[in-house]
Amino acid sequence: MKKAIKTPWLFIALSTLPALILTIYFLLWPAIQVFWLSLTSATTLNFFNAKFVGLDNFKYMFGDRRFIQALQNTFKLLAVTPVITVLFALILAFTVTQSKLKERSFYRTVFFFPAIVSMTVIGIVWSFVFHPTMGILNSLLEAIGLGALAQPWIGQRSTSLWTIAVALIWQAAGYYMVMHIAAIDGITKDVYEAATIDGAGPARKLFSITLPLVKDIVGITFVFAISGVLNHSFVLSSIMTGGGPNGASNVLLYYIYKQGMENGSFGYAMAIAAFTLCLAVALSVLSRLLSSKKEG
Repeated sequence: MKKAIKTPWLFIALSTLPALILTIYFLLWPAIQVFWLSLTSATTLNFFNAKFVGLDNFKYMFGDRRFIQALQNTFKLLAVTPVITVLFALILAFTVTQSKLKERSFYRTVFFFPAIVSMTVIGIVWSFVFHPTMGILNSLLEAIGLGALAQPWIGQRSTSLWTIAVALIWQAAGYYMVMHIAAIDGITKDVYEAATIDGAGPARKLFSITLPLVKDIVGITFVFAISGVLNHSFVLSSIMTGGGPNGASNVLLYYIYKQGMENGSFGYAMAIAAFTLCLAVALSVLSRLLSSKKEG
């Protein structure tokens, strides 16, 4: 009779304890603090002796016109940016892996480069691109005879938010492209060769072969893209547009910063932060459920 193998519980506990402590200290404890402060009237003056106000901050939040505007702007970005980013990344990955160019490694590096650049730098660069007088975009439009289309992209309500979307897509597409390339490289070449013999073109291969076979990775990158929009839109909104004009490009995280750091309303800022955290978790879970349903 074989001897039962004893599970080294002490070793497992000691191995996981450092990571568990770090997770509690840097993730769980700050989240608990956020939810606690959201129930208080904490300000810069009475941060440590804040009065408990219950759900008053949340009641005020849903009646705050600026918060509603920031929430609507965030939803607009979430509705458009992740889909375009992931689709663009998939097309780039498919093009790079299926092309017979010798410079494929070079293109991978070039497309991935924006993902390692600071978001602050990206915000400054795109501010110059969309600048109304010195901007590259308006200069290019005038150079090709389309000067009538030139406009103050970051200074008008109708376009300021979408300049942030463009910067977000440009920054993230290369990162997700690399993830998609890893997935596409796992597909046997025989499948593509058989499709070529049957007369399938690049578009048919992309949507009939590549997309169904890498849908797991696409689902994961879509969740990452949602998180990226929520996090990075703060920096771009702050640097490129300052949330303007008149709140047209304000987003949730930037509004949290304005309320907490500029207005000193930490309790109210934490109420918005708690709402944003719940929103991020809900969207991530929903997107994974929808993708797993499609897989089933």
